[in-house]
Amino acid sequence: MSTSSVSKGCFVFKPSAKKKKTLSLEDHFTRGCEAGENSETRFKLCQDLWDKIKTNTEVLQDELNRNILDSLLDFTRKCSSTRQHSDWASQMRASEIPTAALVLGVNVPDHDMTFQSLSDLLQQSVTPHVASVQAKECGALKHLMKRVLERLMDAVVTVDDEDEEEAEQSSAQLHKSVHCSLSTLCDWYSTKTKKSATPGKKRSSAVGDDLQQPPVVIIFKDLEAFNPKVLQDFIHICSRYIEHLPLMFIFGIATSPSTIQHMLPHSVSSLLCIELFQSLSCTQHLATVIDKLILTYHFPFKLNGKVMQVLISIFLYHDFSVRNFIKGIQLALLEHFHTQPLSILCCKKKEALLNVMQLSHTDLETIRQLPSFKRYVEKQEAQEQVSLFTDDAHLKEVCQKLIKDLHKYHKNYYPILRCVHTLTSTLPRYPLGKQIRELHLICLEKNVWENEDYQSAMKLVKMLAKDELITLLQKCVEILQSAKAKKMKAALVQLEDMLAKFKQLDTVAAEHPPSEEESLTSPVKNLQKKTDLFQLQKTLLEMNESRRSKKLSPFEVLRNEALEFIDSLVKSHLSPPESQTLYEVCYYTSSATVRRHLNATPRTSIQAALSSPYYYLQNESLKTEDGTVSNAAPDICIAYKLHLECGRLINLYDWLEAYATVVSAAEGNNPDSDNFGKVDEVKHARFIRAVSELEFLGFIKSTKQKTDHVARLTWGGC
Repeated sequence: MSTSSVSKGCFVFKPSAKKKKTLSLEDHFTRGCEAGENSETRFKLCQDLWDKIKTNTEVLQDELNRNILDSLLDFTRKCSSTRQHSDWASQMRASEIPTAALVLGVNVPDHDMTFQSLSDLLQQSVTPHVASVQAKECGALKHLMKRVLERLMDAVVTVDDEDEEEAEQSSAQLHKSVHCSLSTLCDWYSTKTKKSATPGKKRSSAVGDDLQQPPVVIIFKDLEAFNPKVLQDFIHICSRYIEHLPLMFIFGIATSPSTIQHMLPHSVSSLLCIELFQSLSCTQHLATVIDKLILTYHFPFKLNGKVMQVLISIFLYHDFSVRNFIKGIQLALLEHFHTQPLSILCCKKKEALLNVMQLSHTDLETIRQLPSFKRYVEKQEAQEQVSLFTDDAHLKEVCQKLIKDLHKYHKNYYPILRCVHTLTSTLPRYPLGKQIRELHLICLEKNVWENEDYQSAMKLVKMLAKDELITLLQKCVEILQSAKAKKMKAALVQLEDMLAKFKQLDTVAAEHPPSEEESLTSPVKNLQKKTDLFQLQKTLLEMNESRRSKKLSPFEVLRNEALEFIDSLVKSHLSPPESQTLYEVCYYTSSATVRRHLNATPRTSIQAALSSPYYYLQNESLKTEDGTVSNAAPDICIAYKLHLECGRLINLYDWLEAYATVVSAAEGNNPDSDNFGKVDEVKHARFIRAVSELEFLGFIKSTKQKTDHVARLTWGGC
């Protein structure tokens, strides 16, 4: 870049604008991916599988919320139609605002999805005038009024004490600005309804066709978080305009309906006509998601017991969020396809069989190193073992057979799991768990039939009445009818035969009732006579012997036969997945990774960063070998290191002098000079800032025991 000019001057050469290269999702996936030669195929499989899971999840959540959303839609239609007819005054006072109290539960992360579905349905079928507000954006009454008007009117709303420049800028953007008051909203609504009621004008949608005055719905997403005073004032103002504006409220409640009574005094709550709506509990929601997404062979990707336990523990002990539970499944899915080269076989059976033939020699060597495959090889003959370790073509054929067996295992596993759960879920004290996920976790860990709880459950099933047992077996028949595996079809035929025999027992019992002489044994008759102690002892021994030698009734024989058949199915099909060869292809097992990503420990990360700043800043001057902090480290790292050397109470002056000494050494000052370690204004200010940051992070706090001391809040020494 040069110029030629007669006169001297300054020439500016602008650099050529280079577009930043944005990485695609596939590029992010392939970076650091294990066995990168098939990373593209694995990324496509992962994306397709997640899209399928996501779609099914959304459909499932819509079905679960369908009842509560339909009830809310009916409520809004009823209130709106009642208001437009003459019976409005008889149904409620003119100053009452129809209010739906929607109790959603403490799974707050899931509420946004529910409210979004509710808002969309209201706009599609009831009214176009819907506004949703949250407490964090409505700290004062003017902010609440402003948000409501902006979202209903799609205009800039100015407040009296608002900065004029900001109002002018926002007005210039949207080309219209209105005053923040409900009278403005009334005028706007009146204009809107007149336009929609103009004769001869075709409507663009069917929204509000049957309503000349569609309601204005305001949704308070998180009622508990709102300032009670702000909410009370807003309700008071709205009640004054209810005759001119068909307002309706929807309160999103996470805890209990009594929250409304605690937040609103009677003078305010009397202005509302409240109807309660209870949504499905989050535990029921989770049970349905697990049943449809995890306990099915339609999705080849699986979680082992430890990963499942981590996700369920986070759900039960942290947030009760089904949405976060599904995100955990997404994380495990991504990690599995990113770190496991053989995840290319984690797909449908036909596609997996084709992918087996495309495996490279490196992939086949990875298969040979799998623990499950080594166990399989050990059971084979010597010649077969040699072929499996040396012949790649033969190994591919064997892998195809093993993949088929793995898919058959899943097809047989889940129907039998549901049958066992059906038989044991209603037993006293729930020996195998009340939820099917509890039984599933037991089966993932070890052989369930070796569990003591399983043995006790089978004993309790033997004590069931005939009617109860027949009902449970009928449910098992229904489960097996929906199964597609050949072995399940054969099991279905046997179970149906047993059920037919159970029903025949009633017919036989009705035709041949037992006689009184047969029902009353001779030892019992002898007990009714007068006898001495020796004769009583003899009679009791005879009764005990007769009870032991007593033949089983036809029902008991058939009951034992049915339970033995169920037990044989359990032992055949409910073995843990680790017992299956090549289970590593489909099962994700790194529970530590899931826990680290989902159950974060920020305090541990902060302490690691302050103790080892080199690994975060990548500055060579901060690198130390003995684990100590360099004197060239940031001020907060030096202050943190020094505070670890102190006791429970830290003298601020001593701390400051130690800090000044370390900083002076970092600046290269001569230790023998008079100014070495001297506290000047700059060092003092830097120290104060470092101490303030440590206090903000929660490592120290001020104490009233000594005015020039702070209390340490961390454990351990340096």
